[in-house]
Amino acid sequence: MKPNAGIVSVMIAVLIFLCGCASFTNDPSSKAQGLLEPAPVMRFSDIPVPAGFKLITKDSYSFEATGVRVGVLRYQGKADLDLVVNFYKEQMAMSKWNLLNIIEYGQRVLNFERETETCIVNVSAKGSAVAITVSFGPKSQAPVKAATAMKDPIK
Repeated sequence: MKPNAGIVSVMIAVLIFLCGCASFTNDPSSKAQGLLEPAPVMRFSDIPVPAGFKLITKDSYSFEATGVRVGVLRYQGKADLDLVVNFYKEQMAMSKWNLLNIIEYGQRVLNFERETETCIVNVSAKGSAVAITVSFGPKSQAPVKAATAMKDPIK
């Protein structure tokens, strides 16, 4: 018995449709993995930004001279808050930043440091978008105690 050409065509179309739809599944486990990619172009190579987030230039500034840099960079984009927090935990560690703490109170504040710099990353919901504010600058110098800085003139 020879198969009908119409039935074979329908079966092939259904098979192609089912295979094609497999790539469009909305698998929540892929979101749970927390894999945001870094943007290909960043203002500073050691301060990452998730891909798809745009710099808000009117609310941002940065200054860099002779090994000292200071800045506040504001970004906006679409992502889950927890995915963005995980992104910064992973990516900042790769750029040699040490995570000091995370404060969560609706928004998330991550505090990082290196030998001579500090960086604060604030992640918050802004309507249906996510706002990221990255503030960085040199560490403040610990004050030198007066008793150890001066010799005791009475002795």
